[in-house]
Amino acid sequence: MFRRVLLWSLLAAYLIAVALWPAAATPVDLAFTGLDSVIAAIPGPVLLLAAWIAWLKHRPAPAKPATA
Repeated sequence: MFRRVLLWSLLAAYLIAVALWPAAATPVDLAFTGLDSVIAAIPGPVLLLAAWIAWLKHRPAPAKPATA
């Protein structure tokens, strides 16, 4: 009985890993491909400028000196 359950579990794990995993990963792969295409369409200096502006807007505040 236990052997049969173990074999069915192994078969299910094999089918998930081999048959279903590529089908489940395809939408994620397509989304990253689309994101790559959008990023590739934006010139590098524009991306650097946007990153610099975002850093200026969200940079950490300097530490305030302790007053005693």
